[in-house]
Amino acid sequence: MSMTIVGQRTLRKVLEHHARTQPDKTFLVFEDHQEQSHSYTYRQFDRIVNRTANGLLDLGVTKGDRVNLHLTNCPEFLFFWFAIAKIGAVMVPTNPLSPLDELTYPVKHSESRVSITQPDLLPTVVALRERCPTIGQIIVIGSTKAAPGVLPFDQFVVGRSDRLAPVPVSPLDDAAILYTSGTTSLPKGVLVTHANYIYLSEVVSKLTRLGPEDRHFITLPLFHANAQYYSFMTSLNVGGSVALMPRFSASRFMVQAARYGVTITSLFAAPMRMILAQPPAPTDRDNRFRMVFFAQNITEAQLAEWEERYEAPLLQIYGMTETMGQPLTNPLDDTRDNMSIGRVTLGYECRVVDEQGCDVPVDTPGELLVKGIPGVTITKGYFKNPETTAETIRDGWLYTGDVVAVNEDGYFRFVDRAKDMIKRAGENIAAGEVEAVIKQHPAVADVAVIGVPDPMRDEAIKACIILEEGRTTTADEIIAYCAERLSKFRVPEFVEFRSEFPRTSVGKIQKHLLRRESEG
Repeated sequence: MSMTIVGQRTLRKVLEHHARTQPDKTFLVFEDHQEQSHSYTYRQFDRIVNRTANGLLDLGVTKGDRVNLHLTNCPEFLFFWFAIAKIGAVMVPTNPLSPLDELTYPVKHSESRVSITQPDLLPTVVALRERCPTIGQIIVIGSTKAAPGVLPFDQFVVGRSDRLAPVPVSPLDDAAILYTSGTTSLPKGVLVTHANYIYLSEVVSKLTRLGPEDRHFITLPLFHANAQYYSFMTSLNVGGSVALMPRFSASRFMVQAARYGVTITSLFAAPMRMILAQPPAPTDRDNRFRMVFFAQNITEAQLAEWEERYEAPLLQIYGMTETMGQPLTNPLDDTRDNMSIGRVTLGYECRVVDEQGCDVPVDTPGELLVKGIPGVTITKGYFKNPETTAETIRDGWLYTGDVVAVNEDGYFRFVDRAKDMIKRAGENIAAGEVEAVIKQHPAVADVAVIGVPDPMRDEAIKACIILEEGRTTTADEIIAYCAERLSKFRVPEFVEFRSEFPRTSVGKIQKHLLRRESEG
């Protein structure tokens, strides 16, 4: 089977094809913290990758070894990603915002041999080495100061050949381990093969009609699957270009988009709300966006405001680290329902099932299952975690843990995480359905609904609410508002007003932390 997988391509073959066929085309533009631009052609990019790869080989990094990238968005992240891939090693990117305790698990669990970081994060990584004995070398970018056991990147690549000898790598070899935060305490390491990266880049670039003239705008963090999968890999696949920002900035988003002539980007609901919160400007429409695809629901009013203010067409999709591509997406050339997560994407199959694994009727919430070939169209599993792998992938079906419902026209709507189902007196209540009602209240800016232990009913419903600035309401008013709009068993018993929610790096509310606070 391996002889036919993704045309026998690997990350090395895809990059080297474009470096050979369009060497002088600009591939990467990076704006640094001082707002200075740095650009790299395909040939320049590939040569730096080769020098980096030769440096890793000289450190003794060999096929299958894990290399940790602890970096914010920067060109070096991309140089190392592809250098690691070219020599058959495995990238382990970690969240640069992680404190030492949080960082220790993925680096130790992956047995990473080298860690690449930057000056402001170096103290954390140096401390990390004390806890992770497998780390033999730390490489620091953007600094020429040497420290014990720390190698500056400039010194690491200087004098190295920009040609790289052949290294046997096959499409089914692992290219990365992406650790995902779930509702459990320990993250899971999602295995991503070369074939996974190639397959998803083919599917997503085709469904977004991406071409060589497109430029992707990357503001989401590179350590996360979204930026790697949907933005960078798709652009590389078609021989396009990317404009990479060091971080997301709501106030500068549209200015940067216009400056770099970007045509497409990927966002989440939280950053979109932050962009909409910016004061309107005459330059709001000075962009070339032909598409902005996004995940996680926003309101109809926000959808309308976005399209009116920016004239940047939206397209809601659904994907997760384990599904690689986007198994559900709104169509380009048919009815686009951006309050839904779209229809089944070509190349995928989806089912909606109940707790017994039986298909549910139309418009009935159930768990989303995605069919795929492990290691090609979906992940082959979790690193050093056979139990969770067997639980998640059964008979070629990936159990997503997400609750959805599909209508008679084949459009899916996201209801909730399966783990966020509240069990109350024998009723299964999707927290997302309660949240959707509370979000309509004029005083509510954001809400998270959770189940809390109840001795009589298994669980009671609690609504954690952030109010709009300058607005007030009471718990009784919220409960009365819900009682008018929801079945009695769906009405929250408790309401808590908060100034903020614990969130992941991409803005998802960490409900397990809210539950822990409530139980404590």
